[in-house]
Amino acid sequence: MKVASLALGPLQTNAYLAWDDPERAVLIDPGDEPKRLHAWINDLAVRPRAILLTHAHFDHVGAVAAAVREYAAPVYLHPLALPVYRRAEEAARNWGFQIEAPPAADPLPLAEGNLAVGPGFTVLHLPGHCPGHVAFYSREAGAAFAGDVLFAGGVGRWDIPGANKEQLEASIRKLFGLPAQTTIYPGHGPATTLAAEKSGNRYVRAWLEASS
Repeated sequence: MKVASLALGPLQTNAYLAWDDPERAVLIDPGDEPKRLHAWINDLAVRPRAILLTHAHFDHVGAVAAAVREYAAPVYLHPLALPVYRRAEEAARNWGFQIEAPPAADPLPLAEGNLAVGPGFTVLHLPGHCPGHVAFYSREAGAAFAGDVLFAGGVGRWDIPGANKEQLEASIRKLFGLPAQTTIYPGHGPATTLAAEKSGNRYVRAWLEASS
């Protein structure tokens, strides 16, 4: 599986492209800057056939409408994230930002298990930072697109509307059930591995030790 990333918008949210076949790529979390996003995709000479959302916070969905227009690709989102998705434009304004509202049509529903689109993903439901938060895991590639659950040296916020610290802790423990060398592609910041975070992430250490 090939992976490319691009940080977009004022919050530097990572958009990802993942593909085995360049004509059947998936676009993950297109958060902002649609013109820059499209130029990047064109430079890579791939064609997104689906738009996958780890969750629906405004900084992860700001370029969804433009991507749907450009590529006529379906959007996939966990149903529990729909209320957040529908209010994304309003939420951006409340934080002092501006995005285009996501398409009015509801995305296709994600559920735990194998995903029919993309290069062999399993969907993992990992709530806590946002209702309906998921990760896209490829066992073959040893990689997980984890959104805002886990970062290099940090974890997702639990002090915002819809977040829940206990759920986030449970999701972290679930994520760490994957092989230690799994590469984590987060929603913000550089890629990391579960092994690196287990040894160097103070939040992770505390939560894993509490469950042992």
